[in-house]
Parts: sequence; C-alpha cells; structure tokens
Amino acid sequence: MTRAVLLDRETLDIGDLDFTELESSVDELVTYDQTSAHDAAARIGDARVAIVNKVVLSADVIEACPALELICVLATGVNNIDLEAAQRCGVTVVNCRGYGTEAVSQHAIAMMLALHTRLVDYHQAVRAGRWEQAPHFCFLDYPIRELAGRMLLVVGHGELGAAVAHKAECLGMRVQIAERPGAEIVRPGRVAFEKAIAETDVATIHCPLTQATHDLFNARVFGRMKPDAMIINTARGGIVNESDLADALRRGTIAGAGMDVLTEEPPKNGNPLLAADIPNLIMTPHSAWGSRTARQCIVSQTCENITAWKDQAPVRVVTG
Repeated sequence: MTRAVLLDRETLDIGDLDFTELESSVDELVTYDQTSAHDAAARIGDARVAIVNKVVLSADVIEACPALELICVLATGVNNIDLEAAQRCGVTVVNCRGYGTEAVSQHAIAMMLALHTRLVDYHQAVRAGRWEQAPHFCFLDYPIRELAGRMLLVVGHGELGAAVAHKAECLGMRVQIAERPGAEIVRPGRVAFEKAIAETDVATIHCPLTQATHDLFNARVFGRMKPDAMIINTARGGIVNESDLADALRRGTIAGAGMDVLTEEPPKNGNPLLAADIPNLIMTPHSAWGSRTARQCIVSQTCENITAWKDQAPVRVVTG
C-alpha cells in the first residue's frame, strides 16, 4: 500500500488546482495546508511518500520515518531536503522541472516593459489626479524608453534564460549570453561577464544561487553598468546585493530594477528594497512562477514522479 502525505499544500494551491490525478496515483493521500519542521516527522509517520514544497526535511526528520521511501519536492530547488541523509536512509528524492518556463519568462519581460514605459509611475500619477490637472491631452513626466534595439544580457542561459531571450528578440532586443562569472574560457556564443556587464542595457538573471553567484550583482558591478541600464531578477535572492541595489537606484547609478525574489522570504525582518523612496523599482512577492498552468504542471509532474518510482524506473531524481 502506498500512503502519501502532502505537508504544505497551501504553498502551491489557492483552491484552483485539480488533485484528482495525484490522489489516484497513491492508495491514500493525506494533505496539510502547512507543516512546521517540528511536526514534519509525526505527520509523515508511516507514509512511504512525503510530498513537500518548502517544509524542511532534516536528517532527524528523515531518520525518524523508517517507512519513508520517496520524497517528492513540488519545486526545482531541494535545499530544504538533507540529501545526504536521504541517500543514507535509502530514500529517493525527486523534484519538478521546467514547469514555470512560460510563466517566469513572461514575468521577466513584463517587468522590462513596465520599467521602460514607467507604467507604474503613470498609473499612480493618474490615480493621484495628475491627468485632470494636465494642461494638455497627455502628460509625459516620466521618460519612456523602447525595448527595441536595447541590449539584453542573459545571466544563466538554461531553459528559462533561453525563453526570455527568445521573447526579447521578438520585441526587437539584441541579446548577449554571459559566460559564467570567473570562467577562464569563454565559450562560443557567449561573452565574458565583466565585458558584457559594461555594454548591457538590461541584465536578466536566471542562474542558480551558488558561492560563485552570491552577491554577483554588487556595488562594483552596478558601478560598471551604464547609468540607463536596468536589472531583472526572477531567479534567487542573494544573487543581487540588496543594499547595494537600493543605493544604486537612489543615486542613479543604474536606471531601474525588477525584483521577484529576496534573500529572506517572506521579508519578516525587513529589507533595504522595501523602502518607499527607491525610484523605478518594481517588486513582486516571488510570484513569477505562480500561473495556474505552471502550478497544475507541478501536480502532473509529481504524479509522473510517483508512478515512475512505483514502476521502479524513477524520473527527475535529485542526486546529492
């Protein structure tokens, strides 16, 4: 009998997803809206399958669940799972991949368009009554730029980065692909990061957070960028130094930024980018991935992961 426990359904489902397929892939599915790390082991209990999004499954939790054989992560990142403990205990860990390509790439482009058209500023000005007071049929208080002809630098050219590049080219942008920071050899079709950053008009980030990419965009890098350049981050918090970005925007070192991710989420302890006086900054709450289509795809991939594991041919296996 395959008993599965979903520990944090609320992080994926806002009541609009169909879980019928997932329920039929196991003999019993128990779901919880939220689960603390403290309660994880007790709630998994004798289940063979644990399904989690952000709940931390530490070595202690995994070792306390001897019946556990499969951990399904409802995301690509698995930093909340102790992979060494899972391997030691014979627990297979699988994840979901490529589910948010269209949603995230769309979000990145939307941020670029909003920043270049000053969409938020114009909207807020109209709501504040500025249009009624205008002496002419329109007002052009905020400089408008066109994406066509601008140089886009893609930092992280995987499936997501490639999708953003394709959409950008359709809008007339020129595209460069950054080589990995610090790489000694620049591969064909790529540009050294240090050289590219000085030439780019818009940098869009789609690389993972690693030791090499932590604080990749900092005061030094912002100082090398054009004063009318902009940055978009729909990847991970920590790749952009948030204090340095806030300072760069205030000083006009760069012209704008779109951020969907922060170092701490939710930012319960505050964040430099939440200050009200930062110009031309668009913030969204790590929502770029969250279209219904993308979230339903996660459910479908999880069904595939469970079925393949039951057939002793697991897919999307994560290695430590």
